[in-house]
Amino acid sequence: MIKMTKFISGRYIQRYQYKSFEPSFINDQWLIDNKDVILLLSKSDKKIGELNAFSELIPDIDFFIKMHIVKESTLSSRIEGTQTNIEEAIQTQKFISPEKRDDWQEVQNYIQAMNYAIKRLNEIPLSNRLLKETHKILLEGVRGEHKQPGEFRKSQNWVGGNSLNDASFIPPSFENLEELMSDFEKFLHNKHTNLPDLIKIAIAHYQFETIHPFLDGNGRIGRLLITLYLVNNNILTKPTLYLSDFFEKNRSLYYDNLNNARVNNNLIQWIKFFLEGIYITAENSINTFRKIISLKSETENIIINLGRKQTHAKLLIQYLYGKPIININEAAEILDINFSTASRLINELVKAEILREKTGFKKNKVFMFEKYLRLFNS
Repeated sequence: MIKMTKFISGRYIQRYQYKSFEPSFINDQWLIDNKDVILLLSKSDKKIGELNAFSELIPDIDFFIKMHIVKESTLSSRIEGTQTNIEEAIQTQKFISPEKRDDWQEVQNYIQAMNYAIKRLNEIPLSNRLLKETHKILLEGVRGEHKQPGEFRKSQNWVGGNSLNDASFIPPSFENLEELMSDFEKFLHNKHTNLPDLIKIAIAHYQFETIHPFLDGNGRIGRLLITLYLVNNNILTKPTLYLSDFFEKNRSLYYDNLNNARVNNNLIQWIKFFLEGIYITAENSINTFRKIISLKSETENIIINLGRKQTHAKLLIQYLYGKPIININEAAEILDINFSTASRLINELVKAEILREKTGFKKNKVFMFEKYLRLFNS
């Protein structure tokens, strides 16, 4: 049995010219012997329950979840250094300046990987196999495409610095990955760890980031792992909670707490930080859903006054909840109407202050559902 306050994170092993960190196995029974952790767990569990209640009440919630996924993708990728924002992420490539297209594509890959993984959970359990499949999509055709997409690494990697000589952290040797990732997978599915799910995924995320099993993309896969676990274990009824916003806003604390667990065996502080992140993120998601409900009601009341155009307007607004930037050609295609009819409808929505033209061009205009988009940029 592992006592949480007596946790031993692992040990450093001397290699040829460096020391790698070899983490302890985690697939065991655990004892939570810290009152602060128990109190934070109770608070976070309650907030997750409130978030689930909201997700059950909101009609067409899958449209809104699309934007949550876009936000997660941009923020998780931003932690890794990309500069794409939400507004850019939901536009097609032709509207993205050439110097930003590599970053834009990395975010698109993350969106595709996340959607794939969530759907794939209906077919296979959360597993090393699923993480590898997701990783392959994440790195396809972008920076890192030559770093063994979809495969655990077969060489030594490092975190920070330009080489092994000045790295801030050197994960375990690739020779130990099979055993470590087997222990990790067994831990995910072990029903006898005595751990509540929120604490279990906190430990799993720490262990995954410590093992760093891929040559590239470990941070993004590790953060995606959190939502996949919560959905897979029915803690979330819908994929409505993503921690990258919290981690990005508290980036130094995120890395410091992970490192503190490794260096000082202080797993307690990492778990407290993680549970606080769950609570704050769930609260923010609930507030966003409240604002969505209010905006939805306000928008529907405006559309009622559009007379014969209201049927098409309702269909278009529903589409915009999943992708709140559009041009006239897209609107015509979505609604199966001609360009001039779509143009008149868009103009009505601009007059009603539902949409705003964002380019200032006379041609190739792009329109934004600004009030809605602002809810995810706040």
